[in-house]
Amino acid sequence: MSYGIHINGRSFADEPRAGQCLRTYLRERGWFGVKKGCDAGDCGACTVHVDGEPVHSCLYPAVRAEGRAVTTVEGLAGEGGELHPVQQQFLDAQGFQCGFCTAGYLMTTAALDEEQLDDLPWAFKGNICRCTGYRAIEDAVRGVRHTEEPDAGRAVGRNLGAPAGPQVVTGTARYTFDLDVPGLLHMKLLRSPHPHARIVAIDTAAALRVPGVHLVLTHHDAPERLYSTARHEHPTEDPDDTRLLDDTVRYIGQRVAAVVADSEAAAEEGCRRIEVTYEQLPYVTDPEEAMAPGAPVVHDKGPESRIARPQNNVVGEVHGEIGSVEQGFAEADVVYEETFRTQRVQHASLETHGAVAWYESGEDGGERLTVRSSTQTPFLTRRALCALFDLELKQVRVLAGRVGGGFGGKQEMIVEDIVALAVMRLRRPVKLEYTRAEQFYGATTRHPFTIQVRAGARSDGTLTALQVRVVSNTGAYGNHGPAVMFHSVGESMAVYRAPHKKVNAYSVYTNSVPAGAFRGYGLGQVVFAVESVMDELARRTGVDPLVFRELNIIGPGEHMISPGGEEEDLEIASYGLDQCLQVVRDAIGEYGHGSGSLAGAGPGDDVPEGWLVGQGSGMSMIATGPPGGHFADATVKLLQDGTYDIAVGTAEFGNGTTTVHKQITAGALSTTVDRIAIRQSDTDVVRHDTGAFGSAGTVVAGKAVMKAADALAVQLLEFAAQHVGAALEECRLTADAVECAGRVVSLKELFQAARAAGRELSADGHWGGSPRSVAFNAQWFRIAVDPGTGEIRILRSVHAADAGKVMNPMQCRGQVEGGVAQALGATLFENVRLDERGQVVTAAFRRYRLPQYADVPRTEVHFMETSDAIGPLGAKSMSESPFNPVAPAFANALRDATGIRFTELPLTRDRVWLALHEAGKG
Repeated sequence: MSYGIHINGRSFADEPRAGQCLRTYLRERGWFGVKKGCDAGDCGACTVHVDGEPVHSCLYPAVRAEGRAVTTVEGLAGEGGELHPVQQQFLDAQGFQCGFCTAGYLMTTAALDEEQLDDLPWAFKGNICRCTGYRAIEDAVRGVRHTEEPDAGRAVGRNLGAPAGPQVVTGTARYTFDLDVPGLLHMKLLRSPHPHARIVAIDTAAALRVPGVHLVLTHHDAPERLYSTARHEHPTEDPDDTRLLDDTVRYIGQRVAAVVADSEAAAEEGCRRIEVTYEQLPYVTDPEEAMAPGAPVVHDKGPESRIARPQNNVVGEVHGEIGSVEQGFAEADVVYEETFRTQRVQHASLETHGAVAWYESGEDGGERLTVRSSTQTPFLTRRALCALFDLELKQVRVLAGRVGGGFGGKQEMIVEDIVALAVMRLRRPVKLEYTRAEQFYGATTRHPFTIQVRAGARSDGTLTALQVRVVSNTGAYGNHGPAVMFHSVGESMAVYRAPHKKVNAYSVYTNSVPAGAFRGYGLGQVVFAVESVMDELARRTGVDPLVFRELNIIGPGEHMISPGGEEEDLEIASYGLDQCLQVVRDAIGEYGHGSGSLAGAGPGDDVPEGWLVGQGSGMSMIATGPPGGHFADATVKLLQDGTYDIAVGTAEFGNGTTTVHKQITAGALSTTVDRIAIRQSDTDVVRHDTGAFGSAGTVVAGKAVMKAADALAVQLLEFAAQHVGAALEECRLTADAVECAGRVVSLKELFQAARAAGRELSADGHWGGSPRSVAFNAQWFRIAVDPGTGEIRILRSVHAADAGKVMNPMQCRGQVEGGVAQALGATLFENVRLDERGQVVTAAFRRYRLPQYADVPRTEVHFMETSDAIGPLGAKSMSESPFNPVAPAFANALRDATGIRFTELPLTRDRVWLALHEAGKG
């Protein structure tokens, strides 16, 4: 074997740089299927084979590969291009969603022997998936096929695979940084070591002397304009409290300066050489203390920033009462009051935040700034960049490749602004890619909440009053703070019919890492508290918890009322909550006893002697999108070769909207999805889309696509009838033609005829996201608890989802399973921990416990039989909502098993053991 490293059958003689890992060496040579997910060997996304053995290439020194054969996911396929059996299995089962982890799973699976295949929890202990919930991965490994190939026009409601599936399993799908940009420079950020300080002086001279450093940016280079990193259709929903680089830092980890250099190493060294003189200021990390008189003020800004009470660190608040809660409590036979707390959770998308930008020639011959970003909101990010730098929309292009997970975390402009500033200064391409550690202390988290609930009921189980006080810790900046707080006390209270309701809610600044948008958008936190209280009220009134809910939940056609304010465009356009609760009742009934029983192990339970067994449920309601509009425009047109093209703005990050949009179009045009191409997530080639958030991909962008496809179908039939001289009612669309009165006109012929007539067969569709409907979910768990250790085993997990007309059962089921798995992580162990100064101390996956294959049960997913009057073809949203009922269902099962009401998340093993021990049950 000749000197060098042999990669996928090719030899590379160039030696690695000193200390270079194999992952970087491979990616620099174009093998982009090798992903960067954690920097520490924790996630497995970078797995490759070295002489047939799987290794984490981020830990493997590239120099050790000298003389060895390295195989990446691109090299798994045969020489003729045929897929490796494992690749085909993952494609057939759709064992992926965003797909960022898939190459690692493929490489791990391909190296397993029969004995290892029998123990997948052990085999996959070095791999993490944040999207799927792992069932789809197991099915792929076991050779279970889920994908279908339906007849023309019958795509809706079938299990079509993701259009990018072949690229995902072969490692050729292109994510944000999977491209070679000539002359690329690298950016690194210097971050604050203090929770609150003013920058007195900053000296960059030594940094600029580092070989390879081209630019150092500080607050002296930043625009004075304030903005929010949050992205909404209406920017006034968020406070303008952020400056690109500020002379005041408000949390440990805030960016202070940026260094741009030829290499990451040079940029990092430049950061180390910057000398900053700080004047440290008083800080506050507890939101209750932050609201108290005399607390340090985090943002001393005027009313133009839209901060509710800056002197009290209150960025937003909502207060309201319906009826009189005091009267309601006086009428109650049972009143229960408790305080609940939820923690910070990291999105942990395997692709970290990042962007690469450059200048290119625009249509008018001038230069145009192009930003390629891992974003859920290309259009809103372009708008924000233009506002920040006083540019016209035509001067900026923002695009997203395939996005490696989002969950709301990429509904922000966290990196694009600083990268754009560097490119505008240097006129050179610049890249910024967060490390996994930066993702923890430099991005955003789920909002920590403190929720006080007081509720009253009569002895027959009828609610008389519901009162909630919420304090949300938004961190040092208010991005999404007011909106999350407002949403949290919306559907969580509106789903119950108590005649007397009251809410006081506060979104509060502290000197800690900012919170932001996260799956469920505040509902999950308050639903945990409210559903726990409903369970407790049911027990104290002696009413079955399911019966208690059925007595008090909102019904079909009823007006949704929340004391935080009515949302006039929100309605129950289909109702499946009763069906959801019946699914739970059926699951309970299989054990031969009712809710709240401590009867011990049931049929199929594998419970060691002495363990406690319990079961519990929770439910939730969620609206699609925000009030005030979520806009989408789409265009569908006939192409010269007789196929179709969809142009729609929604980004794809495993949410499955690309597949659904093609299914909708195929149904409207009586064709097959393989005859439809799709362009998306590029402000240059598609029209406006608010973004892939708010569970809007199917019900907003999908409705715009449906309107465009329906309009094009009419155009095609009318033009074909005119073309052949037939009556319109005698014409019908087929997969590749129009049949008119016995004559078959191919779509190619129709295109040419239209061109000759000076016409383009194309149609536009628009949907403004209003009116909005609601989706319902219910979760049920059966668990066992070891009183001696606090260990919990999930014996059974059942989820009922009211998604309206399910467009793609396979994909929708994956969204539910992924949501349940992510919520289980937040329920059981995930916790972004901060020290007393607000510094994140869990800035790595090995310190921050993510759900792995062995942690997640196979959840039984049931879809309800409903059809929505608003959503496209009867569909409703189902991406965020599965998360919300999981924590209360689990906590209610734990209460059933132990007799202890746990009020703080996560429900870690030590916390459970300590409570049992203190109660004399351990």
